[in-house]
Amino acid sequence: MLTVPHKAGLNPPVWELGHVAWFQEYWIGRNLQRSKGLACDVSLARNASILSEADVWFDSAKVAHATRWDLKLLTPQQCIAYANETLAQTLVLLQQENDNSPALYFYWLVLQHEAMHLEASAYMAQSLGLPFKAHWQQRAEHHEKLQTTQISPQQSQSNENTAHVPSQVWKLGSQISNLDVNENSFCFDNELKEKSCTIQAFDIALQPVNWSQYLEFTNATGYRLPKYIRKTNTDFETEVFGKWLPLNKHTPAVHLSWHDVQAYCAWAQCRLPTEAEWDCAAKTIEGFQWGDVWEWTQDTFTPYDGFVAHPYTEYSEPWFGTHKVLRGASHTTHSFLRHVNYRNFFTPERDDIYSGFRTCAL
Repeated sequence: MLTVPHKAGLNPPVWELGHVAWFQEYWIGRNLQRSKGLACDVSLARNASILSEADVWFDSAKVAHATRWDLKLLTPQQCIAYANETLAQTLVLLQQENDNSPALYFYWLVLQHEAMHLEASAYMAQSLGLPFKAHWQQRAEHHEKLQTTQISPQQSQSNENTAHVPSQVWKLGSQISNLDVNENSFCFDNELKEKSCTIQAFDIALQPVNWSQYLEFTNATGYRLPKYIRKTNTDFETEVFGKWLPLNKHTPAVHLSWHDVQAYCAWAQCRLPTEAEWDCAAKTIEGFQWGDVWEWTQDTFTPYDGFVAHPYTEYSEPWFGTHKVLRGASHTTHSFLRHVNYRNFFTPERDDIYSGFRTCAL
């Protein structure tokens, strides 16, 4: 069995698998209010789990992170069997739903949740130096293919590589109230309602900061190299799932914390975009390239105006005010999460995730 050290960003792999299976069963098979969709009353009793200890082991809202290593969990084979049972249960119930059923919200919620944990498995493998290959679907229709041109920090603010966005009132979020739930319309609660933002004219880079730019900063300032990067006698290498490879300096810099990117911006005399600026540029500017790294924004994760928590109340509200917003997607993000409205959020010190950034002129 794979042994994973106790780290803030990691979970025991058996716990991860059990949690994904538990989440599916909790919101679908055990949810007696499933047919009410977003009107579901989470305070009411649920069906019993297939697994008698499931709530004690796998409820992330109640099982403290630090205790997950001490639980007497299932074997990997038993956990896979539990996951298969919950999936079979879900598929039977799904066949009983119609295309307009409010219950479909929970099926999409479960898919989104599993997609998040798939990406988490990628950066867990990266953190542990384990061989890994993402086998899940990744689509490209929502972002431009990143080009491999070398750009210096000074060039990144030139007209050729930036776009000018005029002053305007921009609305973040969506007015969707009764979800027509499908792959393209599913929204988490923190993406809903609308927040009007007055944007002053700004210039924004068309692509994220690449390694050539970021290493010029570390060379000039002595700032520490990011995780998984080392200097050789002649150049730089990057560790990818336990193997050291030549660093392609034309690709986006990654595994950077919010604090790291602020240090870069101070040196390069630029700034991070606000969430509204990033959103506006991504939706209105031709050639705006995103999708290879999650991109830190300047903003703290807060609700849009009129926020109403969805039944999965632990998803957004507990993290308002303490996390920073990232937008876009990474190269390991499942297609279910590759939506321009999706708001990712992490604490600002996290650098194990696939996080990078782009800049705006001061």
